[in-house]
This record gives sequence, C-alpha cells and structure tokens, in this order.
Amino acid sequence: MADWIPVAAASECPPGTSIERVAGDRIVAIANVDGRFHALDGLCPHQGGPLGTGALCGTLLTCPWHGWQFDVTTGRHRISATVRQVLHEIREQDGQLFVRFGDPGAGA
Repeated sequence: MADWIPVAAASECPPGTSIERVAGDRIVAIANVDGRFHALDGLCPHQGGPLGTGALCGTLLTCPWHGWQFDVTTGRHRISATVRQVLHEIREQDGQLFVRFGDPGAGA
C-alpha cells in the first residue's frame, strides 16, 4: 500500500456524514453513504469552498459556502453535467481510511 495515504479513522466519518482531510498536498472530502466511503477533491470548483465540511444528504454533498452540490458517487454537479469533481480511490483497512490519487490527467 505504498501509494495509499492514511487520512482518518473510519469512525470519524459515520454514515450520513462527510469530513475534510489533508492527504499529501491535497484537500480531500470524504463522505460515508450507508457505510460506503467516497473520496473526492475537497475544493469546490466555484470558489474553493471546503466541500468536506458541507452537508451530506443521500449521495449529494453541498458546499457550505454557496450551495453547489455534487454526487459523491460520480463527482457530477447536481445541475451541470459538465462540472465534475475528481474522485479518488478510498479503502478502509483495520478501521483506518486510506486514499490513493490516480493519474491527474485522467479527470473524473
């Protein structure tokens, strides 16, 4: 797991919540939807708001600054299909969450 970065204890993000963490030099939003973890770029593309500190309702994560909403399972903006957040791989192992970043040129 050399390229996997530890970011949080799984208990820090119970079902129905999201958290913000720093992994390397990136800010990551982590959401727990019914026990399944999802990780995406933590900076809202609108004005850099902290997505991980926003409200999670189902699979929609709402930026606390201006209300932009993203589906944490796809990265898609709720209204504009052309606006997407980059998704990151996330796994849970022994109660710890790890993220791995893909090819930055690959997109979401």
